[in-house]
Amino acid sequence: MTDEKNKIPKEAHAYTPGLKVKRFEAVKKTRRLPIHGKVFVNEGDSINYEAIVAKTELSGNPEIVKASRLLNVEPEVLPRYMLKHVGDTVKEGETIASYSAFFGLINKKIVSPSTGTIESISEISGQLIMRGAPIPIEVDAYIPGKVVKVMPNEGAVIETNAAFIQGIFGIGGEGHGTIKIAVGSPTDVLDGDAITSEDRDKILVGGSLVTLEAIEKGAEHGVSCIVSGGVLHEDLTLFTGEEVGVAITGQEELGITLIVTEGFGKMMMSQTTFDLLRSFDGYVASFNGATQIRAGVLRPEIIIPHEGKNEGGSEEALLSGIVPGTPVRIIRQPFFGAFGEVIDLPVELKQLESESFVRVLNVRLADGSLATIPRANVEIIEE
Repeated sequence: MTDEKNKIPKEAHAYTPGLKVKRFEAVKKTRRLPIHGKVFVNEGDSINYEAIVAKTELSGNPEIVKASRLLNVEPEVLPRYMLKHVGDTVKEGETIASYSAFFGLINKKIVSPSTGTIESISEISGQLIMRGAPIPIEVDAYIPGKVVKVMPNEGAVIETNAAFIQGIFGIGGEGHGTIKIAVGSPTDVLDGDAITSEDRDKILVGGSLVTLEAIEKGAEHGVSCIVSGGVLHEDLTLFTGEEVGVAITGQEELGITLIVTEGFGKMMMSQTTFDLLRSFDGYVASFNGATQIRAGVLRPEIIIPHEGKNEGGSEEALLSGIVPGTPVRIIRQPFFGAFGEVIDLPVELKQLESESFVRVLNVRLADGSLATIPRANVEIIEE
């Protein structure tokens, strides 16, 4: 009896998700509060980048005051010396408790260490808990578009038609700015000389490398975001002041966002990516440097809203997986970062130097040479 599981299929098929570089994408973004609050938009509303979608308040930080010890009284009698009570709002430095003895010869008082509310007074421990002022949390739209769904007390989903570009790695949070092409070609280096005070609130597009000087000067002049093919790892460490991990980024407060489209080192930006960005020179775009490699991939992104029409076809091509003609990027050495086009997908397994057998594909690289690559070592470039 033939074991169906051991049969080699006659037609090779592979699906390897990759980075998106698309002129048209129906982009949907969920804007959600961390806790329940108030939503300010309605389904069908057209909103801009800075529109407040929802708002809430987080409880302030708690602070313990050892009141009975400070007044030198027993915990059970503490309430009689309190000038403020549970639920009262107090200001920093305001007297909240007072004790007097021996006809006024001994006087003690407690002043509030911060502005907030008295949350509790304990007759057992003699401590009171101060709760700091509420911390307001606002969620803006991030992208302009139409509200397609409202989540009561939580937020909304916003949709827009846009060009959509994903990077390999990024640091810094989200924002928006005007795209400016700062170099002549995707092989050029973006250095500090190319950045001036006129670049405030711009998204600067570089080529193969952005230097440490350029990043620092960009932050100094208020540049919103820099997009580059590559960056030196040591420069990134010097700029952030710490070793950047691969788990998750985006929470850094550096005054600028950096998005790398190809990888670490000097790496020519994909011609497709560069040409797409150049075609939208002067457009306002949204960006987010947040990156998460493990446990649910999150890529840095650039979203460029526009009124273009979807020519179709790319989604169907992607769903069919890797086929001859599919553009791919190699994500492992010795061809790391190289672009190419799939020529064919041999059905037979091939033995590697490690002696393991894997499925491979043949790729024609950008320089015209041919390479045989394990299928797990490439990612589709969605165009």
